[in-house]
Amino acid sequence: MSQPLSEQTIALVKATVPALEAHGLDIVREMYSRMFQNQEIRDLFNQSHHGDAGSQPRALTGAILAYANNIDNLGALAPAVERIAQKHVGLQILPEHYPYVAEALLGAIKAVLGNAATDEILAAWGEAYWFLANILIAREHRIYDDQKETTGGWNGWRDFRVEDVVEESSVIKSFILRPVDGAPVMAHKPGQYLTFWIEIPGHAPIKRNYSISSASNGESYRISVKREPLGLVSGWLHEQATVGTVLKVAAPAGEFFLDGKPERPVVLLSGGVGLTPMVAMLEALVAQGCEAPVHYIHGTHDRDTHAMRNHVREQAANGQAITVTDFHQAPLGDEVEGRDYDVAGIITDEWLVASTPVAEADYFICGPRPFLRHAVSALSLAGVPASRIHYEFFGPADELLAA
Repeated sequence: MSQPLSEQTIALVKATVPALEAHGLDIVREMYSRMFQNQEIRDLFNQSHHGDAGSQPRALTGAILAYANNIDNLGALAPAVERIAQKHVGLQILPEHYPYVAEALLGAIKAVLGNAATDEILAAWGEAYWFLANILIAREHRIYDDQKETTGGWNGWRDFRVEDVVEESSVIKSFILRPVDGAPVMAHKPGQYLTFWIEIPGHAPIKRNYSISSASNGESYRISVKREPLGLVSGWLHEQATVGTVLKVAAPAGEFFLDGKPERPVVLLSGGVGLTPMVAMLEALVAQGCEAPVHYIHGTHDRDTHAMRNHVREQAANGQAITVTDFHQAPLGDEVEGRDYDVAGIITDEWLVASTPVAEADYFICGPRPFLRHAVSALSLAGVPASRIHYEFFGPADELLAA
């Protein structure tokens, strides 16, 4: 267990906040530059989130600043710590990787801040880094143990074969994955994701997270992937991953999930490919015979981009108190309201607050950042407490969604 941080370290770290606000992004970029000189460390990370236009440097800058601001109130960071630990487990980050990060971070602080980074400052940040690192290492160790000890669970990378490919819309395909060894797979919590190690000729190994879009069945997983215009991995999956393709997969992880059998209303709210964890939650609620009201609300561009619509309607018909509302932002000329969609346009804040049980429901939200930002803000302003607002977004947490 980590020793408490010294008062001197707390004071020195908080004193660096103005410097971090001014130079934090430069420090983080320098840190990654140093880390990625080691190929083993570089291959641990999702490289699409790095570089000048990448979101990971901004995400880590925000995290470091939040840590510095709350270093005397670390309870406020508990949700962020859990999210980071889950991501690390998906990426297969181990205790032996942490010293590389410490060396790169302290070197970057010195390189960017120059003489302002005194020995005292560096020592304080070293102590603060290892305090947090030890918390993460301990939590990650417990997650790895749980994965290994669970029926069908595993550590490291396990080979899965693509059993089927389903074209869900003009931009989304589903891939049914079954383990090559034929053994069971661990039950996931609906909302969690799988991490993939992808090897594409001409590229370094690539890591990607994809939400599981089906309820747990003990035998297989389903992911549903949107082809992004410039997406290296999504393009490869859509073009090259056919029946029989073998993929390396890490065990289910993630802190965004629906847990247990709800007793109060549930709202599943998604935009675009954000429906993937929501479909898993919907299937799980139907399978467990949930009696609480469920509102499934989805927004997409039109009929062509609307994935899994019939499947969702079939699930709702098998449930007990499920309402489905589909929004099409720009319906095609031959689309019919009530047949192809329910509401034309986008899901507005006003509609969401007026049409869902804000006084009692738990909200699960997934979609693009603007969609999330509006939804979370609208619900918060309507008086929904943070404990009843759960959200997931694909990519690093480089923006805090706050009202």
